[in-house]
Amino acid sequence: MKSSKRLNRRSFLKTSGTGAAAAATLVAGAPAVLAAKSPNEILGVGHIGLGVRGGELIQQVAGSDKHDPIPNTKVVAVCDVYKPHLKKGVERSNNPSVREYLDYKDLLADPAVDVVVIATPDHWHAQMVIDAANAGKHIYIEKCWTRTLAETKAMYAAVKKNKIVMQLGHNSRESAAAIPAIEIVKSGVLGPITFVRTGTFRNRALGKDEWRWFGGYNIFDRPDPAQVKSDLDWKRWLGPAPARDFDFERFWHWRCYWDYGTGIAGDLLSHSFDFAQFILGYGIPDTCACSGQVGLLKDGREAPDIWNVTYEYLQRGCTLTYACTFNSMEFGQELEIRGKDAIMMWSGTTDFAVYPERNSVRYKPDMDKGKIEQGKPFIKFDPAKTPPQPTHMQDFFNCIRTGGKPKDNEDEAFIEAVTCIMSVEAYKQKRTVQWDPVKQEIV
Repeated sequence: MKSSKRLNRRSFLKTSGTGAAAAATLVAGAPAVLAAKSPNEILGVGHIGLGVRGGELIQQVAGSDKHDPIPNTKVVAVCDVYKPHLKKGVERSNNPSVREYLDYKDLLADPAVDVVVIATPDHWHAQMVIDAANAGKHIYIEKCWTRTLAETKAMYAAVKKNKIVMQLGHNSRESAAAIPAIEIVKSGVLGPITFVRTGTFRNRALGKDEWRWFGGYNIFDRPDPAQVKSDLDWKRWLGPAPARDFDFERFWHWRCYWDYGTGIAGDLLSHSFDFAQFILGYGIPDTCACSGQVGLLKDGREAPDIWNVTYEYLQRGCTLTYACTFNSMEFGQELEIRGKDAIMMWSGTTDFAVYPERNSVRYKPDMDKGKIEQGKPFIKFDPAKTPPQPTHMQDFFNCIRTGGKPKDNEDEAFIEAVTCIMSVEAYKQKRTVQWDPVKQEIV
């Protein structure tokens, strides 16, 4: 079974060990088969998790000074276990009658909720997606899809069984530039692709370190721990994570700790890989090697601040590398797709250009005639020739109404999750890991 194909029921049931048992337990529930919604039908939306990203997503749906509201939708319910975040959700819902929930299961039981937007810490993703799918709710969920392979399989099975529409929150897939880029790659303009490079370089002043903010990406004023503890249902926040006494840092800075996420893999690698996957469509890599360390931000975090990953697509003869540091950002690493004849160089995810390889036999005649110049692009993205694309959130709601597949659907989410988890396994096991597409296992 090719890695880019769907995980069918037979291969899912063939998976062995405790992972399969855990997955079978998670996915239990009666299937909910849904019909496409009329374009004029008002969709009731429930938001679960109203922290930094969740607070932005509700504005994408309900509207704000920066966002037009999604037509024919209404935020009818919000849920969070931290009172200030719940209050934020109420204020941004643009609905004076919005219902407030502490327990997400109560929100899922609300008959007015047709759609859920999930933006909780990653350790909650699996159970919430499965419960929402079993409740017949369409799902928009933030990246990374989840933390373990067993959870990934269970989520995939639940979405497929219940036939709900699911969108993973990599909004770079709304890029209009991606549309011609995909066709350029497919048409062979670059020649055989052997090397793909991407990465994330960041740097903050010490004391204002990555992942150590409070309620906003640029907020570093430390709240009163006693008040935070009073306003938070800590036990509900922990949920499926290991039990422990209230920990101020773990609540605010959960990405720093393995119990709740996958560090750089789930936060930043997932974005870069998902966009490369959107353009290339290569699926899950065959092998993965990963190294990392806490190089400079020795502040008690477990997850590294340096992360270097090498993926191999052995049948394609292609390598994809990802590099990340939180301690340098000048001359960052944008996506490069290197073919034998030409290279596609990206500027963010909104613009690209294609340059000839100086020793390309294919383009030598045109270079000799001056039709193509070495060091200058011979193809550039032209926005005028590409129709505007719907936002990632709008694409999700469009598919609910048409019964279509969103750009970052469950098949793509499965690829994203497995690929990111492979890097974590390679790092923790200190060895190269492989993806077995028949057993659907990391070995």
